[in-house]
Amino acid sequence: MIAVRKRDDAEVEMLDLELADLPAELQWREWMNRIEAVIFASASVVPRDMLQKIIGKAASIELLIKDIQADLKAKPYEIVPVAGGWMFRTRPHYAAAIRTATYVGDQGHNFSEDEMAVLCAVAYHQPIDRAGLAKIFGKEINRDLLGRLRYKNLIGNGPKSPRPGAPHTFVTTSVFLAMFDLKSLRDLPDLEVEVSSE
Repeated sequence: MIAVRKRDDAEVEMLDLELADLPAELQWREWMNRIEAVIFASASVVPRDMLQKIIGKAASIELLIKDIQADLKAKPYEIVPVAGGWMFRTRPHYAAAIRTATYVGDQGHNFSEDEMAVLCAVAYHQPIDRAGLAKIFGKEINRDLLGRLRYKNLIGNGPKSPRPGAPHTFVTTSVFLAMFDLKSLRDLPDLEVEVSSE
């Protein structure tokens, strides 16, 4: 069992991982419900190790997720793998309905052309520092632009660059993968490179 502290720290609730008092089929259903509840409640990707904490080591997370996905086949949403974890996502079939809904326009996912260009450069060349971005674009990249991408949690700090002064590098985040419907960076589309005939 794992002790989970409530917000007021006054009472402690015990989370029974083994569920030994339940028949096997009810154990499985309870583990499925726990996983589904945690992923549903999260606004970001839920990593595997977090799910392991709520079901223990007695069951396979992958098999539980498959059973949840089977239960959701007739629903307009699904659980999908993203960046080594899972999250709820609306099925692509309903994208037009969501775009039409009046509240969707307030989500702040609009990008300037410069922001999108820099975000793409980071995605394809990460880890990359400001000097590397300047080399790609032929000019210094504005710190405010990078700050806006950080604020949206689309880029973060990568390892130190081997350049003199060891500047910080930039990498994309799991929020970037989720926003662009990518399971991992391997799912980025191939770059089309124009070759000069000179």
